[in-house]
Order: sequence, then structure tokens, then C-alpha cells
Amino acid sequence: MFSYLASLECTNCGERLEAAHPARTCPKCGKVLFARYDLDSVRRHFRREDLTGRAATMWRYHEVMPVSMPEAVVSLGEGFTPLLSAPRLARRLGMKDLLIKDESVNPTGSFKARGLSAAVSKAKELGLTKLTIPSAGNAAGALAAYCSAGGLEAHVFMPADAPQANKTECRAYGARLTLVDGFITDAGRRSAAAAAELGLFDVSTLREPYRAEGKKTMGYEIAEQLGWDLPDVIVYPTGGGTGIVGIWKAFDEMEALGWLPRGGRRPRMVCVQAEGCAPLVKAFEAGAGHADPVVSPKTIAAGLRVPAAIGDYLVLRAVRASGGTALVVSDDEMVGAVKEMAEFSGVFAAPEGGATLAGLRRLRGSGQVSHDERVVLLNTGSALKYLDVLGPALGA
Repeated sequence: MFSYLASLECTNCGERLEAAHPARTCPKCGKVLFARYDLDSVRRHFRREDLTGRAATMWRYHEVMPVSMPEAVVSLGEGFTPLLSAPRLARRLGMKDLLIKDESVNPTGSFKARGLSAAVSKAKELGLTKLTIPSAGNAAGALAAYCSAGGLEAHVFMPADAPQANKTECRAYGARLTLVDGFITDAGRRSAAAAAELGLFDVSTLREPYRAEGKKTMGYEIAEQLGWDLPDVIVYPTGGGTGIVGIWKAFDEMEALGWLPRGGRRPRMVCVQAEGCAPLVKAFEAGAGHADPVVSPKTIAAGLRVPAAIGDYLVLRAVRASGGTALVVSDDEMVGAVKEMAEFSGVFAAPEGGATLAGLRRLRGSGQVSHDERVVLLNTGSALKYLDVLGPALGA
């Protein structure tokens, strides 16, 4: 079978829906739905050794992806991004083993390609033809690109101060772009209103079940690229939180498949947020299960400028279950880390990627990460999408 998708399940109340149900969130409680698979059957018919020779994209894991018909897959070659060793950067931090998962080489220049490839493909399979998204930048470009490739109509609602590169690419791909005064939450309200008025399917972060399925493939890849020996720590820049949520879901699935030891050691998940927009960090420190919205979020990292996330409880669960932590870094620290990562690893990271290095410096300084631990930094996108912001900050 191409996919062993079995059902949709609410991550809050446990409500189960048929796999073909067009629901975006749980019809009972409104919370996040997860795609669930017949993992017992997958385990019987698919082994990790079967990955040998498959195409180096995220669709190599199609048995645990939500699309049942191969012809519905809309792919631009996303996924299986390099996991790069950074020995010079490691020495600067007094570490033995530092790796960078470089998502900037994805189509459209960011990890958003994964989630939108999955979401657009599933929408096409379900017969949906018009999609909408609120986005601070990179997700908008990805939706526009995949809708273009798949022959679907893309509507994008973006804060007016989003990076210019994202606005330009949306227009180039033929998306219907609406700029919104305010934050991503304001764009979200406009997108939801348009969805109701025009019959669009809204693919907002974790407000539909499929983007997380694309993001989870980062977890599968990290495991496979390290010979199924997981790192000690994964440092992740967190806005809406789909990345951490997806990676943690992947670890659950791989344990159930027998690809990882059941109950074995997992990486400590570290959530890094911007000093001017850190609702999850505040909730983590307070021991809360949900995060209070940030009233006036401020950061140069568009992907971290998310004042409220529907999946906040899932991020907090994953961080706590892993024994990880959540911390903030300043914009100045991010910019400095972007330059340092570029100069000492060859990776020109987006500000969000810079945030992971800045966060790791804090963790090393506090002793929360030791010199002999294997650490993976997630660079979620390319700095080339942020030149209008980074250029002046880097003195260019």
C-alpha cells in the first residue's frame, strides 16, 4: 500500500474520524487533529531497510504519509535535506559533535515546503481546489509554489511587514496575495473569513491535520541519517510549533514500528523563541499547559512572530516529555549567530536558524548541554529570504 492512513484522532479529547473526513480541527473540541496509521500493518510489510534506493525526498516515507493515491502527490523534491557536521563551529562552543539540519535547501528555501507539499497533496486527493493560508512569509511562498505545481488556487494573507522576498514569490507563483495590517493572528482572521465566504480550505498551522505530517519527516530523516541513533539534543526555533510537534510524533511512530528501541532514549527537545514573542517559554517556565497570547509581538524573525499557537499544548508536552527546555534569545543574538554560523559552518541561516545557535550558546553557558553531547540545530530557512532585514543588521 502507498499509505497506511487509518483515521484522524483529536490530540485533546481522543475523538476519532474516518481518514477521508475533510475536517480541519476536532468537531467536538476544536483542537488539533493528528493523522493516525495502521502501524501494525506497516511494521509487518515495511522495514527501515526497505528505504534503500528510494528517492531522496520526504515521500520516501510514503507508507506513513497521509496521501493514499500516488498520483495526488505534489512534489518539488522537498525533504532529505543534509545533516551537516559543523566541526569549526563545534570547537568555538567547546563541543565534540555539532550538526546542522539545513532546511534552507528545500524548494522555496525553507522547511515550510514539507508541510505544504503534504497539505496540498492531501487537498488534491480530497478534491479540494482552493486553499488559503495566513503566513508571516515562508509558508505563503510554499503554498503558492505547490498550488502552482498542482493546479490549485492559492489565497495568501500576509502581514504587511513580512519579508519582501515572500511577497514577491507569492505573486510570481500566481497566488492571490492580500497584505494585512497587524500580526499573523490578524492575517489568520482574514484568512478564516475568506474561507467561510469563498469556500476555501484553510491550511493554517496545526488547524488541519496534514502539514504536521510533512514536518514530521524531519524526525524520520534525522534518525535515518544518523544510522537510527538519535542525537542527545535537538534545538528548534519555535513559532507555531509544528516542527517540534511533528518530530516528536515521528519518534512515537518509529518506536511503534520497531525502528527505534521502545522506551529508549530520545533527544531533549529545546524550544527557542524570540525575546519579543515568547508565549511558549513563559508557559513552560510557569508550568502551564497552555500559553497566553502575546499582545504586541516584536522580532525580526518573521517565523517566530507568532503571538498564539493552537498547538501550544502539544509543543509543551513534547518539550517536557523529552526532558528538554524552552528559552528566549534577543534579535541581536540571532543576527550575531547568523553571521557566526555562516562564517564557521558555511550555512547562511535565516534569523530563526540563528536563534538555535544563540540558544545553544546559552545552554552551554548554563551547563544544560555538555561538551560531549551530540546536538542538532534546525536551520529552518535561508537567509536569502531575509536580506531586507539582515542586510542592514549585518552591515551590508
